[in-house]
Amino acid sequence: ATSEWTLDYPPFFAWFEYALSHVAKYFDPKMLVIENLNYTSRATIFFQRFSVIFTDILFIYAVRECCRYVNGKRAAKDILEKPTFILAVLLLWNFGLLIVDHIHFQYNGFLFGLMLLSVARLCQKRYLEGALLFAVLLHFKHIYMYVAPAYGIYLLRSYCFTANNADGSLKWRSFSLLHVTLLGLIVCLVSALSLGPFIVLGQLPQVISRLFPFKRGLCHAYWAPNFWALYNAMDKALTIFGLKCNFLDPTKIPKASMTGGLVQEFQHTVLPSVTPLATLICTFISILPSVFCLWFKPQGPRGFLQCLVLCALSSFMFGWHVHEKAILLAILPLSLLSVQRAKDAGIYLILTTTGHFSLFPLLFTSPELPIKILLMLLFTVYSFSSLKSLFRRERPLLNWLETIYLVQLVPLEIFCEIIFPLTPWKRHFPFVPLLLTSVYCALGVTYAWLKLYVSVLTERISVRQKAE
Repeated sequence: ATSEWTLDYPPFFAWFEYALSHVAKYFDPKMLVIENLNYTSRATIFFQRFSVIFTDILFIYAVRECCRYVNGKRAAKDILEKPTFILAVLLLWNFGLLIVDHIHFQYNGFLFGLMLLSVARLCQKRYLEGALLFAVLLHFKHIYMYVAPAYGIYLLRSYCFTANNADGSLKWRSFSLLHVTLLGLIVCLVSALSLGPFIVLGQLPQVISRLFPFKRGLCHAYWAPNFWALYNAMDKALTIFGLKCNFLDPTKIPKASMTGGLVQEFQHTVLPSVTPLATLICTFISILPSVFCLWFKPQGPRGFLQCLVLCALSSFMFGWHVHEKAILLAILPLSLLSVQRAKDAGIYLILTTTGHFSLFPLLFTSPELPIKILLMLLFTVYSFSSLKSLFRRERPLLNWLETIYLVQLVPLEIFCEIIFPLTPWKRHFPFVPLLLTSVYCALGVTYAWLKLYVSVLTERISVRQKAE
């Protein structure tokens, strides 16, 4: 009843903000008054920016640990061409994370730091540390549930079963009840610490309702570039076609139901409307192949990373009310794979360029236009040049069709930012630039997801044939 802005993160993030408040009061105590809606001051802005930068220390440490995992055996005369250096730049100067945290303002840096640190610990076979870090992370931000299947299967397969047969298949007698118990204790203790007070006070249902607000609708105000963006666009196109051919009654069609820029539930006009259960089923089906691959042919840390990225992408593609920022959940761990194999590097370039471009609408003011273009240009040029140099003795990272697709982002940006605002269409169809950006980027993200899936399945089949 006090503010329209409600905390929709798990309890650990509330404790994090509570800790920040004890420092914030020394900068400007007025920012802590709940009734002070839309309050701003120089001290407030300085504290918020500084706190994001300070908490990024954890992200920097996590990147260091991930770089220690990456195999640095590839020959490189110059340190700038070493996989570890390239990986450090791709993570630390990631364009998407930079604008989301330091311009748009959020605290994703230390959260991704927790995730990357847990990944590093699992790759180092420090399983309990990795499990603890991920359990803590889930109670900071529940979006990381997207990748929980990868963690669960990998820990069960690599830690709870302590040995494999000669052919790599599972040795059932190696199952360790002690290891399962330890993992269970970690999950239960972290959950009790986070949710216990709310259970005692009888407020757990309120916490759950805030964490999973299904009434917000299938898509965010700006459609994330996923399958549902393509689905919405198809429904819109069929609606226009139906009206032109007099197949539909104009009086029964709500105006701007999906393109009004509002966070709300809506019904599709021609195609079947999508429910939260339908998105859950689609997500579950889409991650199954990656989970099966990890279980039957784990391939060590590399297999875990592949499954993690595929779980993140599959959830992004078919999840309910997905934010465009969630693409970073796939881009950052894919960075670790991109410096190891040329095929993964090509997929990384497609996903990163497309995913980062889809974040442009977050910075919509005129002064921010040259900033976001310059920052993305710098990161994209480095990504292409460094990975091309790293794999210069192998095949080209992108084929001609993929190159043409990425180049077309330039005229799309010129139309959306320069040409369209000068036309009379802007008054009547203000959502068009967002729609075009979302749909075009959805094609690239979908392509990268499918290409990665085909690559993983092909790799597993090849490994199986060699074993036989």
